[in-house]
Amino acid sequence: MTFPSGAIEGDAVVMAVRAHPDGAVVVLDTTPFHPVDHTWPDQPGDTGTIIAGDTQLRVLHTVMAATENGTDLLIGADIPVKRGTDGWTWLVAHIVEGQASVAEGDAVRAHVDAERRADLSRGHTACHLASLALDAALADLWRKEVRPDPLGHPDFEGRANETSFIHPNGSVDRYRLGKSLRKAGFDTETFAASLAEREERANALLAAWVAAGSASRIETAGPAITDMRTWHCSLPQGDASFPCGGTHVVSLADFRRITVDFTMPDEQTLVMTTTAIPI
Repeated sequence: MTFPSGAIEGDAVVMAVRAHPDGAVVVLDTTPFHPVDHTWPDQPGDTGTIIAGDTQLRVLHTVMAATENGTDLLIGADIPVKRGTDGWTWLVAHIVEGQASVAEGDAVRAHVDAERRADLSRGHTACHLASLALDAALADLWRKEVRPDPLGHPDFEGRANETSFIHPNGSVDRYRLGKSLRKAGFDTETFAASLAEREERANALLAAWVAAGSASRIETAGPAITDMRTWHCSLPQGDASFPCGGTHVVSLADFRRITVDFTMPDEQTLVMTTTAIPI
């Protein structure tokens, strides 16, 4: 995989071609395409093209794949084991439109849709920053000591997040404000009564971080899709980092602003909508 470095194109060799309901699956020996993670599908997979001579294959979606015997290729939710299970090989599957007119051993050129990648990268970085700002804005609502987040605030994000979906230039996160969170010491009643104030606090932090133009990067433990990847951002309060399999901007100077909107559709649910405006 080369996408953690920001790569959006590269040469490759076809390793396998399989039929798929949407067309065909093409597996390459190396790829700049980021796949959606079926176990935590927050960032969508890349789209783009695979070019072999005069032939262009449209990549509709990119997903995780795995094989135990080198023959049966299982894709996404059909994979029955956890990543890294002994005896299994993990791959990136490019789902292409129509019948794939390439074969194993063919040399190809892979191109990711650059604009969509950039939009999703901004969305993912903004999502992480929003979660840190949320933790900071809610820090005084804890009545018990809890595990800290990367900036030292109580980790509301880690305890309460139910779902996270990243879209171009933004994200939507849902949090559960249930009994277990209250037992852990979180004051849900005060939070609900001060929702607008908490939103203002988070947005003030996000504005300061964007103004600082901090560097953002991905560190990888290796080139394989199963190797650990970690996002880092040098914020004024210190270096923040998360294990993360997605893509990110290289600098917060890419943003004009990042804002969050808090809503509570019911008394046990918080929805945080993050919007990133690019330069």
